Amino acid sequence: MTIDFSLLEKILKENNSFLITTHVNPDADAIGSEIAMYEILKTLGKKVRIVNHSATPYYLMFLDPETLIERFEESKHSEALNESDVLIIVDLNNPKRLVKMEKYLLASKSLKICLDHHQNAEDFVDYMFSDVSYSATCHVIADFIERTRITEITHEIAVPVYAGIMTDLGSFRFEKTTAEVHRLIAKLLDAGANPVEIYNEIYDQNNYSKLKLLGESLSNIQFNKNYEIAFMVIHRDTIQRFGADESEVDGFVNYCLSIKGVKIGLLFFELHDGVKISFRSKNNIKVNLLAEEFGGGGHQTAAGTRLFNTKLDDIINKVISSAEEYLTAYD
Repeated sequence: MTIDFSLLEKILKENNSFLITTHVNPDADAIGSEIAMYEILKTLGKKVRIVNHSATPYYLMFLDPETLIERFEESKHSEALNESDVLIIVDLNNPKRLVKMEKYLLASKSLKICLDHHQNAEDFVDYMFSDVSYSATCHVIADFIERTRITEITHEIAVPVYAGIMTDLGSFRFEKTTAEVHRLIAKLLDAGANPVEIYNEIYDQNNYSKLKLLGESLSNIQFNKNYEIAFMVIHRDTIQRFGADESEVDGFVNYCLSIKGVKIGLLFFELHDGVKISFRSKNNIKVNLLAEEFGGGGHQTAAGTRLFNTKLDDIINKVISSAEEYLTAYD
């Protein structure tokens, strides 16, 4: 692993004020990374704020018991992006995923650093602390603590870090679930992370609206002609009919990939100003490259993109056609 943790430690210790942010529609790794970094900085006596474009999903609110995370408002927070000594961006490597915050962050004269583990990083920060061999951004942060001893892994750090790693590893069933990860997890449990409680909060406290939406989405799964690509299409009026929200479709695409014989799973989700697409694959089919064709990115077998000013009917066939080329390339 090649991250210069001594440089990261130096930056954190030599500056006084920090603003932490992450990508639109944050997941557990994003929220967990923010809270863990906040706790590290507070132990160093620093001034810290967390400001996100999106609201925290209801099933992740337990990671922020003190309601530290602020929802971005241009009138309220645009100046804060200039006033902090350091801007810390976690769990993303493309500034477009900051949405409304992007232009203010890029224009800021503050030192910008990024902590991440995704492939194909954009060059938009002063220092990129990233390595794709890590299982999650929370894994990066935990290793940073372990290697530098900048602080102890407290209960307040262990819980969000465990949540981020567990979810990004698909409850420890994905490829990057290594012996090293399990040794780290043991330390998080020793520090007070309760795996039963954390899993329950994230996966077993669903709104009924999510289950109704999932039921309809499963009943409407479609396939390409050889049944090697399965895809869901979720319209805005369906979301509104069930009283659900965008965060509740997270993970739906995995049901497409779970079908026997399917090699690529896709989810097309209609936004008010475009389309969100999730990509999943088996057999080392590089859907991150497929996502890049449509302005996105991610991991080799799990990626995504958001297309603005695009209609569902205009994009579905294009994506399916491109996905079929990847099936041929990796057959």
